[in-house]
Amino acid sequence: MDVRRLELLRELAERGSVSAVAQATHRTPSAVSQQLKVLEREIGTALTERHGRGVILTDAGKALARTATDIAVAMERAEALWTEYLGTPSGEVTLATFPTAGQMFLPGLLTRLEEHPGIRLIATDHDPSLDGFAELAHDHDIVLAHSPDGPRAWRTSELHIVDLMTEPLDVALPPDHRLASKTVLRPSDLAGEPWIGVPLDFPFQQVLLEIEKVTGEAPNVRQRFSDTRIVESLVQTGHGVAILPRFTAGSTASEITLRPLEGVSAERHISALSRPDRAERPSVRLILDALRAEAEAIMGANTA
Repeated sequence: MDVRRLELLRELAERGSVSAVAQATHRTPSAVSQQLKVLEREIGTALTERHGRGVILTDAGKALARTATDIAVAMERAEALWTEYLGTPSGEVTLATFPTAGQMFLPGLLTRLEEHPGIRLIATDHDPSLDGFAELAHDHDIVLAHSPDGPRAWRTSELHIVDLMTEPLDVALPPDHRLASKTVLRPSDLAGEPWIGVPLDFPFQQVLLEIEKVTGEAPNVRQRFSDTRIVESLVQTGHGVAILPRFTAGSTASEITLRPLEGVSAERHISALSRPDRAERPSVRLILDALRAEAEAIMGANTA
């Protein structure tokens, strides 16, 4: 049984289509299909079956794909032991981050990595919906993700999950807003306010849903943006109120007032996601440890 063919089966299980596997592995779809057929002949049973215009894994295919993951993890562990024997970790590590996590973590993380010149971190920013974070883990060693539910949001994805921090989500107000005199806000205080929201499948939307459950009134969302800088500029100029993350809101020279929200769950959990085999690499483990240390430093600086 060829390990490379097993890896293609694993990719199919995670990516969902032959075309996606072909694109990720720099093959043609016909080449991927051919290799999977060879694997089926080696195994002696069907691993895929037709489903509409594509294919899905049979029960045997799913079981073998899980075995392929176990093999990949074992191989990475073996390579990790050899790397540690030879010396300090080295190599390139790719990291995907959503914008506000990059704003929080990257300056300190890159400073920490100056002590490890053999590690090259390649970071890119993305702003996916909640479901999109797990998909990014197919093509990046580490993905910084956030959700209102914490690690449970990705528990079914079979990813390696490192819970980094819990960040409060505050109500952002214009500086001269009538509610700025209050130290804490409750959902009832916000009745009738115009809102600057986020796309419906973004994590912050959950707070507005919680407010609606408590008040029985749907928030009046006038605009929706994924970029918090746009949200801050509209709040600052009096076009509405918004939900923003406490540790980064107001740090881009905008003048807004932040107030904590009680009576509903208003927080986000930031985690680092990795494929389980990639999480075994010494270079990836080193950066995960640095992210943990940076998260502790950020939390400490914001609670002092």
